[in-house]
Amino acid sequence: MRAEPAHPLTGGGGAVAFGAAEPAWNNFQYRFTADDFARVRGFIYRNAGISLAPGKMDMVYSRLARRLRATGVESFAQYLDLVESGDPQELEAFINALTTNMTSFFREPHHFRLLSERLRQHRDQRQVAIWSCASSSGEEPYSIAMTALDALPAGAGVSILATDIDTNVLGRGSEGIYPVDQLPKIPEPYRKRFFLRGEGNNEGFIRVKEELRRVVTFKRLNLLDGQWPMRGKFDFVFCRNVMIYFDRPTQLAILERISRVLHPDGLLFVGHSESLHHAQELFRVCGNTTYALRS
Repeated sequence: MRAEPAHPLTGGGGAVAFGAAEPAWNNFQYRFTADDFARVRGFIYRNAGISLAPGKMDMVYSRLARRLRATGVESFAQYLDLVESGDPQELEAFINALTTNMTSFFREPHHFRLLSERLRQHRDQRQVAIWSCASSSGEEPYSIAMTALDALPAGAGVSILATDIDTNVLGRGSEGIYPVDQLPKIPEPYRKRFFLRGEGNNEGFIRVKEELRRVVTFKRLNLLDGQWPMRGKFDFVFCRNVMIYFDRPTQLAILERISRVLHPDGLLFVGHSESLHHAQELFRVCGNTTYALRS
């Protein structure tokens, strides 16, 4: 999951004062008030941990207005009543609408260089387990898979769990189909080995080969879920560009849970703008935006 950058909510999302600017929203198709926005902020915070900034009112309107049209309701108040009623399909659509997925192949390449180095040293007989916990449309887990299959010694196995809160992007990741303009972001040796070029109606697209797809499993996971379904521990966890969308208590709660599913000698990779200085009891720095368990 990649959501819009935000500031922490106060008290889980109270009313936001917009003063005289609020009537301007009434010129749009649907009436959208500060109270409606406060309900959106509070609900997405409670259900996905996302802290929407006060300045995101226009973004929220544009994204949720599509859901109002799709469901046929006449106001934001009615739509929010529907979401809060517990309708599972609309809750999923609501969360999907408010998450932004910005990703690319081999983003922040220093992580993949370090991953390759560590995997080349792998001599354990057990299968390497890796978790991409905000996998978006699949570019990150497939980049991990390419790195692993290239670096691991013969006979070693790897399994990659790719999770996200947004079901739409998970579907695209499972398909493994991308615009051909993504190729320049992929190292030359990997292009022929791991991708097929589309022909005919599929011209202009590339598809991930089966060799790569079979080591990646896509599953929906909300990091706030009470129980994480995975069994066992991971050698590497990619939790990149995720923490910046949560407030401090939510960050610490998630990091504590990650510490419990990471092998004692495992590594945690975070985004370039993220720091775990507030979680020093759990993790220690061991590289550029790379962390190991403190104990």
